[in-house]
Amino acid sequence: MLVRDWMTKDPVVVAPDTPVLEAIRLLKEKGFRRLPVMEGGRLVGLVTDKDLKDAMPSKATTLSVWEMNYLLAKLTVREVMARPVVTVEADAPLEKAALLMEERKIGGLPVMEGERLVGIITVTDVLRAFIEVLGLKLGGLRIAVDIPDVPGALAQMAQAVPPANIVSIATAAHLPGYQRLVMRVVGEDVEGVPKRLEAAGERVVDVRPG
Repeated sequence: MLVRDWMTKDPVVVAPDTPVLEAIRLLKEKGFRRLPVMEGGRLVGLVTDKDLKDAMPSKATTLSVWEMNYLLAKLTVREVMARPVVTVEADAPLEKAALLMEERKIGGLPVMEGERLVGIITVTDVLRAFIEVLGLKLGGLRIAVDIPDVPGALAQMAQAVPPANIVSIATAAHLPGYQRLVMRVVGEDVEGVPKRLEAAGERVVDVRPG
């Protein structure tokens, strides 16, 4: 899975001299939480709904309505945007984007092809991919199995699954001498998979309907 397969293409952008009030209006109108900031065809910043809200005067301010309106009319995105911007390449694996967002504690990344902005990827997009990859909408059974941490153990375990079919599998934990796998099985006689696994000598630790 690549970032380009899950990103929002051709994101709405603003210029550095865009008034903050205009940027807030755009976010509300489009339902977004962040806007890339472009100048001369180059990405120069990123502004989020939090950045914009933080720039608004406090309710405890002593400024008059006229003074606040005057200040807000002059306040631009350039003054509140984040820079430099953390980005990710369109052809990067999706897990790289997920790792970047987790490490930097940010909710989205502009997506680049060289110097060109081509999209934006967010935590929500990563969650959509996670749901797709794990087959969470396919039903069936979710089965956790501890298999020996040795070559060939996965292939041996999989032989006990038919006539049902494995549609997803993931490593959930590393245990002393074992790996805990979580797999989703669908199809014919899924209810019999746990018993077949146990009969084959596998350690089934959890079974849940999909």
